[in-house]
Amino acid sequence: MITRNTTHAAFDPATPPSDGEPQTKLRAALEQISNIVSDGVEHGFFEIRIHGEIGRNQRRELVIQSGKSHKFFIPVEELSRG
Repeated sequence: MITRNTTHAAFDPATPPSDGEPQTKLRAALEQISNIVSDGVEHGFFEIRIHGEIGRNQRRELVIQSGKSHKFFIPVEELSRG
C-alpha cells in the first residue's frame, strides 16, 4: 500500500473537490504529479521532470515530463486561493 504525505495544505490527492468546487488547473497538475509518482513507485523506477515559468498574462506554465509531457497553464487568479 502506498501512503502519501503532503505538507501542501490546499491539496490532498485522496480527496476530490467537494460538490460545487471547480477543478482548478493547479489541482489537476498536482493530481497528475501524484499519479506519476504513485505509478513510478509501484513499478519500482521512474523519472519525472517538472519545469515552471511565468508566461503571457502572468500565467504560470507548468510542464511535467515523465515518458510523455503534460502542460498546464495556471491563471494567476488560482494562486491567491487558500
